Formats: sequence, C-alpha cells, structure tokens
Amino acid sequence: MKKFKDSLDPAKLLVLGFASLILVGAFLLSMPIATENYTTLPFLDALFTATSAVCVTGLVVVDTGNTFSFFGEVVILILIQIGGLGFMTLATFLFALLGKRISFKEQLLLKEAYNAASPGGMIRLAKRILIFTAITETIGGIILAIRFSFEMPIAQAIFFGFFHSISVFNNAGFDLMGDYSSLVDYVDDPTVVLTVCSLIIIGGLGFLVINELYDYRHTRVLSLHSKVVLSMSIILTVSAVVLVFIFEYGNANTLGSLSPMGKVLGALFHGVTPRTAGANTLPIADLTHATLFLTIFLMFIGGGSGSTAGGIKVSTFAVLVTTVKSQLSGKEDVVIFKRRIEIETVLKAFTVAMSGLFIVVVVTFLLSITDRGHAFIMYLFEATSAFGTVGLSMGLTPELSPIGRILIIITMFIGRLGPLTLGFAITKRRKQEAYRHPKGKIMIG
Repeated sequence: MKKFKDSLDPAKLLVLGFASLILVGAFLLSMPIATENYTTLPFLDALFTATSAVCVTGLVVVDTGNTFSFFGEVVILILIQIGGLGFMTLATFLFALLGKRISFKEQLLLKEAYNAASPGGMIRLAKRILIFTAITETIGGIILAIRFSFEMPIAQAIFFGFFHSISVFNNAGFDLMGDYSSLVDYVDDPTVVLTVCSLIIIGGLGFLVINELYDYRHTRVLSLHSKVVLSMSIILTVSAVVLVFIFEYGNANTLGSLSPMGKVLGALFHGVTPRTAGANTLPIADLTHATLFLTIFLMFIGGGSGSTAGGIKVSTFAVLVTTVKSQLSGKEDVVIFKRRIEIETVLKAFTVAMSGLFIVVVVTFLLSITDRGHAFIMYLFEATSAFGTVGLSMGLTPELSPIGRILIIITMFIGRLGPLTLGFAITKRRKQEAYRHPKGKIMIG
C-alpha cells in the first residue's frame, strides 16, 4: 500500500482525495437520517449533492432546505468546508497539532492544490489559511445570524447565518431558504447583500493573494500574480455590475420593480456572484438574454488561482487578452505590469482556456441530446456553471435525466480540479524528447 502511495504524484493524489471524499459524502447523504422524512435518497442524487458540495459548486437536484435534515445539512457544510479549503490544508493543520513532520511530498501536494510556484512556505501558508478562513467565516456568520434573527428563532438564525457564511465564502452557493429560492427575498437588503458579496469576493481572490495582502504592510511588495488578480477582479466586477444594471433596469421581473437602492444592490450581487458563488438574488430564468450571456462569460472566467472559485481563472484570462493585444500591436513579447510573460505561461493559459472551452462545448452538446425539450441557452448555462463550479441554474438541474446528472457530476469534478491537474493525473509524466522534428509553417488567419 505504501509503495502504491509513493508511486502517485501530487496531481493523482489530489484526484483520488477529492473522489474519496465525494464517495464518503454520498454514502452519508444516502442514509435515512440525512433527510427530513427519514427516507433513503437515491444514491445518484446523493452523489450529485456530495460532488456539488465537495467541488463547491451549488447545483442541486433536490432542494437543500426542504430535503435534508439537520444531520444532512451538517454533512453538506463539512463537505463544502473541506472541498473549499482542500483536504491537504486540513491534514497539514492536524499533523502540525499532533507534532508530526510534514514530508516534502506533502508540501508538493499543497503546492499543487494552491497552484503555487514552489513548495516553500506551504506549511506556514496552510496555517494562515485556516486562521484567516475561521475569522472571516465567523464574522460573516455573526452578521448574517443577527440579520436572520429578526425573522426566525435565534438557534435557527445562528445555524442559517454560519451555513450561508461558509457556503458563500467557499463559493459554494448552497442555501437553506427552500424552494430553490436562494437569497431572492433579500435582493434589496443591504446587510445580506454587502456581507455575502464581501465573502464571495474575498474567497475568490485566492489564498496566495490574501497572504500577500496581509504581508504587504511589512513588505510593501505585491507579486505580479497578485497585481493581475486584483486588477482583473476589479475590472471584471465593476464592468459586470454596470452592465447588469443597464441590461436589467427595465426588466419588470428583475430590477425593474425595485427601488433605486434595490436596483443597485441587485446589480451588485449579480455582478459578483458569477465569480463563482452560485447564490442569487435575481431569478436567473427571468434575466434578459444579454445578462445571461454575460453571466456565462463571467462563469467561464471564474476567480483567482488557488482560491475557492472555479473557471479558467482571471490570471489565465489576463494572459490571453494581453497576448492577443501584443500580437495585434506587432510586439514579440507579452508584457504585463512591465514584466515579460514566459512562453510556457502563455501556452499553459491557452491550454487551460481551450480545454475548458472544449469541455463546455462537449457537455452542452451531450445535454442537448440526453435532456431534450429545453432552450439551447439552458444547456450552455448549465454546462458552464458546472465547469466553473458556480452553481447558478436556469432551472434545468432538478429536471436532468440520470445521464444528464452524471454528465454534470463529471463536469463539476473536472472544473474543481482544473483541466490541467486532471489531465496530468491520468497521463504519464512528460519526458524530455530524444529528438525534435524540423520546423513547419502553417498559414493562420
């Protein structure tokens, strides 16, 4: 067994770890004690829910608040927390508490999990992540619990507050409001909207960026990665909020019926949530086609590398945009913030984007075959939401056929791990080629 474990590289261990956690979660959620009426949930539904929780997505085939008991909801919450932080982060913290030595291979696994440049300082980073996560989720939980206490018993308000705080910080999108309503009833509530948006943004930046921001008071230095993530996040979020406000301003089913402040809060929430939280205050199915297409675009991009968010990541998008700009300008080098980007990084960004696009296109095509009778945009929206581990849906998820559910399960799993990580896990290590072929030319454009 030890020999088998030693033969696995970090990418394979990540895949096996997440898969094992999903199977354990599915088993627990399929137990009668996990549901409100003590009936056994079909295993496929339990597997779908467990995958969605571990992959911090939020797509559900059964309503979380009306279906699961307190035990089931706690299981989902634990799966979200472990899936968002990464099981290796928690394992590292437990090993440190027990005084056990963290091996170099385990540090490499942490490096893979957070997409870091090197394994150096991973143990210190893991400890900081846990402390920061606990503080942030606690503050968010207290604020939401106080707000919910005006509408429900205090014990329920506390549980609701912390459940939703953990869910949105980990960009999961699960909610307990019932009837697949998410946070629609709080569309113009500044306390809920601003708290949830803050948790989504912080969780989607990436732990490496947050760590650098914390150290900035001493170092006064930010890495190129952090600068790119912060600048692109601001640009994408502000642009999304403005566009949603414009597109939905006259839509009576969304912003049209709200007060001026409600319109701003509604646009703010929907501009933030595709990055990739999954909670919503506007009814997704009633959005204009322009907003739906914008949402698909944002879901595909996602959040920061090494964060709880999915998608191809904002840094990947930044490299692609800058590469196109450089080519159109006739420049040989790709430069961001006066730093030249290596060709290996450009190729990796292109590979990640094209792999993600290929997955979304294939899943959309297959869903249109297995689950006929819906508008095409619903298939595209569902596939992108699953790949980006977002959790937003136009209402297709509960109506998916068994094959359609399996397709979304696989897509969520690939989206959480990332196409490159999964690809490296199922293929052999790349070897140095003994020879190189002569160059060839192909006409482009």
